[in-house]
Amino acid sequence: MSDEAETEIELQTLPLDAWHRARGGRMVPFAGYHMPVQYEGIMAEHLWTRESAGLFDVSHMGQLLLSGPDLDAELEKLIPADVKGVKLHGQKYSLLLADNGGILDDLMFTRWEDGIYMVVNGAVKYDDIAHLRDHLPDEITLNHMDDQALLALQGPKAVEALSRLVPDVADLVFMTGGRFDWNDVPLWISRSGYTGEDGFEISVPGDKAEALADALCAQPEVKPIGLGARDSLRLEADLPLYGHDLDPETTPLMAALGFAVASKRRREEANFPGAERVLLEREQGPVVKRVGLLVEGRQPVREGAAVLDADGSEVGKVTSGGFAPTLGAPIAMAYVPAAMAEVGTKIQLNQRGKVHEATVAVMPFVPHRYVRGSK
Repeated sequence: MSDEAETEIELQTLPLDAWHRARGGRMVPFAGYHMPVQYEGIMAEHLWTRESAGLFDVSHMGQLLLSGPDLDAELEKLIPADVKGVKLHGQKYSLLLADNGGILDDLMFTRWEDGIYMVVNGAVKYDDIAHLRDHLPDEITLNHMDDQALLALQGPKAVEALSRLVPDVADLVFMTGGRFDWNDVPLWISRSGYTGEDGFEISVPGDKAEALADALCAQPEVKPIGLGARDSLRLEADLPLYGHDLDPETTPLMAALGFAVASKRRREEANFPGAERVLLEREQGPVVKRVGLLVEGRQPVREGAAVLDADGSEVGKVTSGGFAPTLGAPIAMAYVPAAMAEVGTKIQLNQRGKVHEATVAVMPFVPHRYVRGSK
């Protein structure tokens, strides 16, 4: 049996699978699941999210709860974040690093009363779980919360819509969360997401996900949104996607994620995986960097296109690319030599023998609209 056929057989269904299909969601294989790529169309869904509120099903992501003695210190041996400095209900972005400083995954974690709640990428969640179990002491408990669904409500009107169901969510600010109750259903809600817009991520028991999705989509501001618009939204917002823009060969500094190693204490202790390499790159700069590109013309340049130098030699790769509905133009992310990474630098891209002109752009392409503050 071919790997492809085996993968097809093994595709899993989300708690909302029937819900998506009933609403006309076009289902495709993604990260081991059947997932909706679009409903009424990627362009319309993208613009609706930027203007109103879009509901994304991200239940393929791995939701983990870690608990046990010295958890903060043990977790800091695997990620470069200042775990000890995260307050109750505070949320932080970080990276699971390999011994060479390469990125095994990017993740979000939050301090709960009973441990650390962590969300990891769906495509590598089982690898992440195995890595954590292999490297954390036996005294640390890892609970894969696979009975929970995860919904993301994103857009400038998300708070207006969600507040009708859960009034107190308006008190949250970006990268904070809390426990809430909706019709006797326990929810964990954080003010976060991966579109660059204001919004929320909602962990809900899988058997209650359909009722919550119905209640949210009953709000006039909310429509269901598929993977296609999620990808174009995160690309406009300069948010890298693991397995495309990030991989084990890429370090935080190469990926323009230097903020993930910004803690002075963690840098001084230098006890996270690959610290020597990562801190050297922080000091001297990486050899290659992830940049954003504005592509001339109307044709998008896709992942895998070659970055060319002045002599026409390949010196880098496009890792994400597509049409940006908000800008009305094609954009891309690519890894280029550090000397070519300055904003305004002209770049040539070769896609299937056709050369496209591009310019290194200020990132993000579309400004973030997070609701920031101190909690």
